[in-house]
Amino acid sequence: MWILPLIGYTGVAVGFAFLTLAIASGLYYLSELVEEHTVIARRVLTRLIYGVIIAQILLWLFDNFPFSLSLLSVVSHLIYASNLRKFPVVKLSDPLFIVSCLLVCLNHWLWFRHFSSPPAPSSSSQDATAWRRPYQPDYANMPTFTEVASYFGLCVWLVPFALFVSLSAGDNVLPSIGSEYPASSSTIPEGRTKSKNVGLAKALVDNVRDWASETGELMGFYQGERTRRF
Repeated sequence: MWILPLIGYTGVAVGFAFLTLAIASGLYYLSELVEEHTVIARRVLTRLIYGVIIAQILLWLFDNFPFSLSLLSVVSHLIYASNLRKFPVVKLSDPLFIVSCLLVCLNHWLWFRHFSSPPAPSSSSQDATAWRRPYQPDYANMPTFTEVASYFGLCVWLVPFALFVSLSAGDNVLPSIGSEYPASSSTIPEGRTKSKNVGLAKALVDNVRDWASETGELMGFYQGERTRRF
């Protein structure tokens, strides 16, 4: 077969492109929702963080999750919560924001290693002749793929993803009275307190879209507004 594999590869590429566009559109829409309802978004994020912390403690108490990794997750979510102190504005050079990004990667790596290694058999399931047999993992108590994926989605990725969509870059925010961010390109009249927040997810989608548009024009795929002027 020659044509069917080519159709299969083409379908995978087209599906990946549609999935990427769907994710970008969802990020853009959620970012605009947060810009319009910042108070509700902060309340939801705060309750979400404390809900994940409670779930992590319950997993350690009742499901025998490792104490060190559970403690790391709790501390990480407390650091995530510290980014809400000036919500929705965040400086990309803020040490707490940088530490939060590092903790996301560290939590993902450590929990992935934990779930990748099969659990050792419990002492209650071993008999007097267990020492004569080779080591056998306790496959009966191993979590399923659905449980592992749900844990990663809710307890590892959900809060960082929600913060990424909700927070706004401090360098793109116009200052107001009492604001710590200096004016970068224009001077705001005294007494004006209105600011324009640009969400991180929205700024990322805009930058990728502009880069793709400029690259397409340079490579001659289509003619943009600047090309038509000449």
